[in-house]
Amino acid sequence: MEKETNWSADDVIHMVEDYMNEKHVALVRKAYAFAMYVHKEQYRQSGEPYIIHPIQVAGILADLKMDPATVCAGFLHDVVEDTPVTLGDVGELFGQDVQIIVDGVTKLSKIRYKSHQQQLAENHRKLLLAMSKDLRVIIVKLADRLHNMRTLSHLRPDKQRRIANETLEIYAPLADRLGISTIKWELEDISLRYLNPQQYYRIVHLMNSKRTERVHYIEKAIEEIREAIADLNLSCEIYGRPKHIYSIYRKMKDQHKQFSQIYDLLAVRVIVRSIKDCYAVLGAIHTKWKPMPGRFKDYIAMPKANMYQSLHTTVIGPDGKPFEVQIRTDEMHRVAEYGIAAHWAYKEGKKEAIQQDNTGNKLNWFKEIIELQDETSDAAEFVESVKGDLFGDRVYVFTPKGDVLELPKGAGPLDMAYSIHTEIGNRTVGAKVNGKIVPLDYQVKNGDIVDILTSANSAGPSRDWLKLVHTSKARNKIKRFFKQQDRVENIDKGKEIIDENLLEMGFEPKKVLTPDNINKVLHRRKFSSVDDLYASIGFGELAPLGIINILTEKIREEKEADRKLQEEKALLEEHQEISNENTPPSKHHKSEEGVTIAGVDNLLVRLSHCCNPIPGDEIVGYITKGRGVSIHRVDCPNVKNAQNSGTRLIEVSWNVIPDDKTYYNTDLQVQGYNRSGLLNDILQALNNSTRHLSSVNGRVDSNKMATMDVTVGVRDRIHLQRIIDNIKRVPDVYVVKRIIH
Repeated sequence: MEKETNWSADDVIHMVEDYMNEKHVALVRKAYAFAMYVHKEQYRQSGEPYIIHPIQVAGILADLKMDPATVCAGFLHDVVEDTPVTLGDVGELFGQDVQIIVDGVTKLSKIRYKSHQQQLAENHRKLLLAMSKDLRVIIVKLADRLHNMRTLSHLRPDKQRRIANETLEIYAPLADRLGISTIKWELEDISLRYLNPQQYYRIVHLMNSKRTERVHYIEKAIEEIREAIADLNLSCEIYGRPKHIYSIYRKMKDQHKQFSQIYDLLAVRVIVRSIKDCYAVLGAIHTKWKPMPGRFKDYIAMPKANMYQSLHTTVIGPDGKPFEVQIRTDEMHRVAEYGIAAHWAYKEGKKEAIQQDNTGNKLNWFKEIIELQDETSDAAEFVESVKGDLFGDRVYVFTPKGDVLELPKGAGPLDMAYSIHTEIGNRTVGAKVNGKIVPLDYQVKNGDIVDILTSANSAGPSRDWLKLVHTSKARNKIKRFFKQQDRVENIDKGKEIIDENLLEMGFEPKKVLTPDNINKVLHRRKFSSVDDLYASIGFGELAPLGIINILTEKIREEKEADRKLQEEKALLEEHQEISNENTPPSKHHKSEEGVTIAGVDNLLVRLSHCCNPIPGDEIVGYITKGRGVSIHRVDCPNVKNAQNSGTRLIEVSWNVIPDDKTYYNTDLQVQGYNRSGLLNDILQALNNSTRHLSSVNGRVDSNKMATMDVTVGVRDRIHLQRIIDNIKRVPDVYVVKRIIH
């Protein structure tokens, strides 16, 4: 069940006072005061002051007993995105560690994780790169997502489902792989409540209906365990373990069981002081009750990849009912609850870097995910690879030397071979499992001893292996082998593809493929040579359109600049003939447009359509022949060239009181990631800000970036800024700006 915790700023300060020294507490106080000041006039969609969100994020981090830099980043994680504060300001005021964490979280703030085919892999790469710099980035991001999930009820149902799905597919598995079970369980339970409310509330009802009976049974079991281990003279803590709703739902769904058939719905946890005590308690419990076959798991001898350690056993307990017992030490329990966060947790007098190093060897999966993102260029393949290889169910196998390897469920000997080393995979000729020869399509199981048979005379992998391997890592390494084998052919094919595409788009290959342009591509795409570039295109690993966009960038910019110049010349033609009379400024004329003209009367006044000035803009008048005075913004390019000629320009000023009846058109350009529903969300933001929407035009480039030009009616600059701020709050919107035609 989700928590209803709602901390105040004072609560968070009191929490950190319990484990930080005065200097660090003062830094946390300073971070809160700064966040409070810069967010003071901002509000959430629920109508609450925005500062409540950073306070809750910092509270979650303080509850995990995170270090000062992380708690400060919890208060400050949105200041760069949502306020005028810069990263430099954060670094100067709070130090480099806080700056790095805030920078990482800020980069993630526009990412929206989805499982559909069009999701861009670059967004995931940003997440991984931020994590590689500092793992505390993802801990802050998980805290941010957890509070957003707790307040999900304030959003529309479609957004609730989308965010809950993202959380269940990406964030909850990330929390699991980092071992932070306190966050993982809550994210899963809340996600289920919005994705399948019928099943969620059904399970809640079933749990509550027999709660008294269950509590009585657990109390009886605990008392009998105490009696069973009394002779051991151990210092221990025994209590009932609450079962999480999502785990019950998964077992009912995956194992096709009824609620009453879930054995570990009844569970007891025993916390002892040493590993020796763990096995002593296990022996006493198995002596007291019969263990259920196949229900014992020793995660102390074979820890999970997320550092989880514990003994699990299910026994036939009092009254013949099965229940689960988990046995672990205090340290194991801390790691089980907080995972990687337990290693980053604040420890007086210890360097954070040391804490990070202590976890390095235990997070081999993190190295795999970095390797995976480097090897995979296709977005959909990357997403599915991460979910399948790293967030799916795992099996644990042994090498002949006794080393334990973790593989995704469904993996075979080839996957294991390539997980050890590329050359071992390439030279594989067979495999033995538990001393017996097995085919290469064999699926390894928990506890298998797998011996990979290799030969120095092997011709290398077969193309049929691509159908046998289960992991993307193995598949990519096999593809790389054939890519190198067919390198010459792929280079020629890649160059031919580029030439053909350039000709189809109207470009002359010789003029485009200059050394400067090619070097630009190599630098941006991080290729060491042009042959590597062509080979990648020929192999089908790299899309040619993105490369052509870089190659033709300068040519297209020059064409666009020439087009704009011709448009500016056409606009200025109407301004060529100017009145040569120099009338002294003696009168002021107020036009119907709300503009006062100094020194001229009885002239037609119109607001120019090139820059669309609005009340509050600095403006200037431009005298035209036969069309009166054209009012421009002072920064309009169409009047800047005329500033050397005083006879062309005339002093004007606004003389208008904004009201709800007078609106002035202004043009805005909105840029963002072209996700489903983006246009609807932007239009909704506009409708909430103004009743006057004249036009909307949009386009999408090859990188899935959408650009929308909208013309809206505003009362003045203050009203315009409010509209811009509302649009900026739309997820996946990156830029909102006024434009001049």
